[in-house]
Amino acid sequence: MANYWKSKVLPTIKKVFDKNGPKKTAAAEACKLFDEAKEQYAKEFEEKKTELQPKVVEIYEASSTEIKTLVKEPKEAGLKKHSAAVQKFLDELAKIEFPGTKPVCEAASKVGPAYLPGPVFFVFEQVSTFIVTEEKKEKAAPPTPEKTGEDTSGCTEVKEKDIVVEEEKKEEAPAAEGAGLAGACTTTAEPPKVEETPPPAPAAEPAKP
Repeated sequence: MANYWKSKVLPTIKKVFDKNGPKKTAAAEACKLFDEAKEQYAKEFEEKKTELQPKVVEIYEASSTEIKTLVKEPKEAGLKKHSAAVQKFLDELAKIEFPGTKPVCEAASKVGPAYLPGPVFFVFEQVSTFIVTEEKKEKAAPPTPEKTGEDTSGCTEVKEKDIVVEEEKKEEAPAAEGAGLAGACTTTAEPPKVEETPPPAPAAEPAKP
């Protein structure tokens, strides 16, 4: 019985648990090589930023919602769940020679993106800098009359009318103040005193015969 366990059962169990062993080994080696070259990739990225931005934004906008979410919020669970979409996204970045994507694509095609979270998320982090910059530009851009389709000619005309009315009010204000002061002086000044004269006495009637 013991011999059967050692010769049949144990090898089978080991085979089941170690079926991903070669992939893990290859992935670990790929991650190690990528980490050693990470500084070089970051330097190349800074040098090509201006050239890469429009191309990266175009690829990002054409990607699925799952990829957009992963780029903004990298999570290993999402990487495993959407590995096929991640592989496609990396392939598109490799076509425009995005720094670091070529070795990641080659390794991912052999072991799968889920085994390379470090290198994949490094690439996503670089991509996200373009996306954040683009979103800030869109929010900061004020609406123009051409975009909104609003007719501002009426507003200009109203403003001009308001200015004219204000000017007229300013001109009328001093005159009104002068009139008010004159009225106040008239009402407060004491009227001249007039001496009252007694009414004339009635004429004497002639004596009757």
